[in-house]
Amino acid sequence: MDEVDKTPLRARIEGGGTPELTGWGIRSEAGVLRDVLLGPVEGFRWMGEENADWSSLVRDTQRKGYQFDKQTAMRQHREMVDAYTQAGVTTHFLPLDEANPYQVYARDSSFMTPYGAVICQMANPRRRGEYAACLRFYLEAGIPIYDMVSSGNFEGGDFNMVGHNALLLGYTDHRTEHVAARQVAGWFEDEGWEIKWAPIDQFYVHIDLMVCMLNESCAAVCLETTEEDVVDWLKGRGIEIIPASFKETMALGCNVVALGDDRILSTAGAKGLNAKLKAAGFTVYDPEMTMFTWAGGGVHCMAQPLRREAA
Repeated sequence: MDEVDKTPLRARIEGGGTPELTGWGIRSEAGVLRDVLLGPVEGFRWMGEENADWSSLVRDTQRKGYQFDKQTAMRQHREMVDAYTQAGVTTHFLPLDEANPYQVYARDSSFMTPYGAVICQMANPRRRGEYAACLRFYLEAGIPIYDMVSSGNFEGGDFNMVGHNALLLGYTDHRTEHVAARQVAGWFEDEGWEIKWAPIDQFYVHIDLMVCMLNESCAAVCLETTEEDVVDWLKGRGIEIIPASFKETMALGCNVVALGDDRILSTAGAKGLNAKLKAAGFTVYDPEMTMFTWAGGGVHCMAQPLRREAA
């Protein structure tokens, strides 16, 4: 694996030209997944009122009166980890911090690139401490930090790699702010990437709730919530669309993980999308994940790919 750069907290070269990693790193969201970073389930609990202002999904859970059950959460998390193991993926875990129960959603606090990891800036003040566990993990694992977001809130669910050097970049000016998205976009424009902007209403939280890559030429997309120009951009890149319904999307059903070789980690609740995926020839792993989806995040929100083979 790659050694940490002499300046491990900023491997990014100003103006572009940062070398791609040769061990860790991902070049797309579609290559065969070999290593994934997950959050620890041991400290997970629902944050309730203190998180409701930051997620429409949490507000919906509160209205419906769902209740948290720790043993169910532990079992569901094990089923998800077992699915990764069955798919040949090595799982890594952020160090436990009891003060940060939502670090189980490992995609929010950082994201991986071909050049190293980016440490995000969380919007919810109760989650901002998650950066510390991310730094500890990446530095101890010898994974360079490409850079750290510093201009405002930016969360990893809005960094959507559609292909190598092609980025769908979302922002709500709530969980992810435009000013921070511009900072991230500038880094990748310097590296020669194409940026497609996806401003969305804060109701939808992150762009990965409604657009997730399935393989290099196919994506699950909620057509009812995704702007036409984004859909046209995807189609213009030769990407086939498998539609997810609005109801399923709002239950995190479109929030899936491509495992590579036409294998998908989904959830048991995404029955309609799962049936479409199977009909299209995908192998689907579908653990029950309600303790996590009801708290505002799906399996894609919970997974930070660390290493993928080139698609």
